[in-house]
Amino acid sequence: MPDENMPSTPGPAPGPTSAPGFTPDLAPEAAGSRAASSCVTGALGCAGIALLGVVVLVGALVWHSWGATDFPRVAPEEMASRAVERSREAYEVLGFTRTIRPGVADLGVSTQNTLGSQACHDGGLLGMEDKTVDGASSMHHSWALDHVPASQAEPGLRRLHQHLKDQGWEITSYREGGPGKDWDLFVQRDDGAERMSFTWYRDREYFTGGASVPCAYDPAWKAGDTGTPGEHLWPPAFPPAR
Repeated sequence: MPDENMPSTPGPAPGPTSAPGFTPDLAPEAAGSRAASSCVTGALGCAGIALLGVVVLVGALVWHSWGATDFPRVAPEEMASRAVERSREAYEVLGFTRTIRPGVADLGVSTQNTLGSQACHDGGLLGMEDKTVDGASSMHHSWALDHVPASQAEPGLRRLHQHLKDQGWEITSYREGGPGKDWDLFVQRDDGAERMSFTWYRDREYFTGGASVPCAYDPAWKAGDTGTPGEHLWPPAFPPAR
C-alpha cells in the first residue's frame, strides 16, 4: 500500500490551451482563409454602397434635369403682369406713391419702368450642358426712383424686409448701410424661381427695385421662331391702378 504521506507525482503543468479565457490560435491556413474572406466581403460591401450612391446621384440629376424644363405654358403677357404685380406690392410697402412712366431716359440716374425677357436654359441629362430652351423665357420688371431721401428709404426697407419675411420669402441678403453706405435687400422663393432685389444708393438718393418670375413656355411659339418670347413687351405706368 502506498504511503499516504508520500507526495503524489505532479501531473503535467496546464498548457496554454487550458488557461481561462484563452482562444487557441488558428492554423496559418485557416487564418489566411478567414482574412481573405473578410477582405472579399468588405470589398463587395464597399462596392455595393458605392454603386448605390452612384445610382442615387444619377437618379437625382436626371430628375432635376427633367424638372428643369418642365415649364408651364403661359403667355409672356401674363408672366409680365405677375412680375409687375410683385413690384407693385413692394412699392406700396415701401411707401412710395409717385407714378413712373414706362421707359428710362438716363439709366442709373432717371426714373425707370421697364420689362425684360431672359432665355431659359437646360443643363442636359446630367446638368453639365447649357442649352437655350426654345420658346421659353423668364420675364422681369425693373423700376427706379430718383430723389429718395434717407428718411423715406431706410424705414421703407425695414418694413419691406419684415413684410417679405412674413410672406414666406427667403431673405438671401439684407444690409442696412451705415453712415455713407448703401442699403440692399435680396429675396427669393421656390428655389430661386422667383426673385426680387432692392437697393438704395445713399450718395445719389437713388432707389432701384426689380422682380423676376419663373420660366414659362409661350403657347404661341412655333418651330422656326427666333428671339426670346416677351422681349418686345412694354409695361404700363407704374404702379398700375388696382
